[in-house]
Amino acid sequence: MMKVGETRGTLFVVVGPSGAGKDSVMGFAARHFAQRPDILFVRRVITRPSDAGSEVHESVSTAEFEEMQESGAFAVSWQAHGLSYGIPREIADKVESGMTAIVNGSRAALPAIRAAFGKVAVALVTADAPVLAKRLAQRGRENEEDVLRRLKRQVPDVVAGPDITVIDNSGRLDIAGERFITLVELHCAKAHHPA
Repeated sequence: MMKVGETRGTLFVVVGPSGAGKDSVMGFAARHFAQRPDILFVRRVITRPSDAGSEVHESVSTAEFEEMQESGAFAVSWQAHGLSYGIPREIADKVESGMTAIVNGSRAALPAIRAAFGKVAVALVTADAPVLAKRLAQRGRENEEDVLRRLKRQVPDVVAGPDITVIDNSGRLDIAGERFITLVELHCAKAHHPA
């Protein structure tokens, strides 16, 4: 496990409430950075079918996830919404070697992610409550009661902090996407030209 300050690259953790459009913002940025071998978009390992939602991930069974966890396959793992999530161990090696890695994270898992990776950059993608409700209903994964429960769910407040940037995705995707791209480019520039 890496210690704080030992990483040379940057791990970007994209967090935010369900329906905020984290996957959309990341997808917008992934298209922009498609020709950048130094920027990696992480495929998480999740105990969810691969056709459930827009995130491209490695789908495994609960038993497979537990085996991977026991064998040390993850740099960090957590549970949320009845599912297990893992960031592959090789991502820590890539960040340590100087790469920029971007992962869809979890606000509740931020302490564990920071402990595993040291310094991270957090992009908190948000949207107005009516926008969240509409997007959750449109994706069709949950009934109305489940949508309301998600919107009311209390999670750790991560709005403030030196490593956190809030990106409002209530409007057009290109506005939020360009803001995230600028944030990643600034971190990459700082990494290659430290003050």
